Amino acid sequence: MWEFVEAHWRDGVEILILSALAYHGYFFLRATRGARILTGLLVLLLSLTIISDFLKLEVITWLLQRLSVFLAIGLVVIFQPELRRMLAELGSQRLFSFNKTDEASLDSLIEAMVELSHKRIGALIAIKRGIDMRQFAETGVELDALISSELLNTIFHPKTPLHDGGVIVEQGRIVAAGCVFPVSQREVRNRAVGLRHRAAMGVTEETDAIALVVSEETGALSLCFRGKLDHDLEPDVLKQYVNDILTFGMPQDEEKRQDPARDMGSGV
Repeated sequence: MWEFVEAHWRDGVEILILSALAYHGYFFLRATRGARILTGLLVLLLSLTIISDFLKLEVITWLLQRLSVFLAIGLVVIFQPELRRMLAELGSQRLFSFNKTDEASLDSLIEAMVELSHKRIGALIAIKRGIDMRQFAETGVELDALISSELLNTIFHPKTPLHDGGVIVEQGRIVAAGCVFPVSQREVRNRAVGLRHRAAMGVTEETDAIALVVSEETGALSLCFRGKLDHDLEPDVLKQYVNDILTFGMPQDEEKRQDPARDMGSGV
């Protein structure tokens, strides 16, 4: 047994590395527009390979071998947004430290969202973690203020100039308001998902931020992380999710979280 382990331990290490890469690749690529393209290509290539091998079709086999290089380049182009986000997370400072919001600031943030929910005032708040969000902050008005329920209510009030944009929070402070976030291009089955939630999905697809949303129509509270949307959360659940992500890097019940492409209620 020891001789077998000594001779093949490298194979075990390679299997572990490849398994980890495959898992994280699936995690980043699932539920994206490119995922369906990849599935279609794999089905087509496997079908052609099996048919050409079975029927000894030499020309098709030759073409498949020559096209493999172009296919690899095509996959890089198709999954460019996902690959960019993956590399950005690998290079972010959150691998070495946490950007944790203090308890008082988080309480004020949740309190403000509850008040906005009761008033049916829409809101979009991004909590910065490791990846820099300066490019988004520059699209709005830069601030430097402690988080408070009164300030957030003022920012998102419909008659103020900054109410349409998003707010960026960093280390317990509001650093920018009225910011423009990228809108997710992911395919969502429920057409009731509006721009505010799509912007929350978009900013969390390009960064490792946490996006919090208040629905203007229903007042529902939502959290978006890594492009995945949790809709209609209770305030205590929302606070626990934010705490878990800031402390552990993900919600503790990650496997129960929903895909934004399904099970979404209307009124966003």
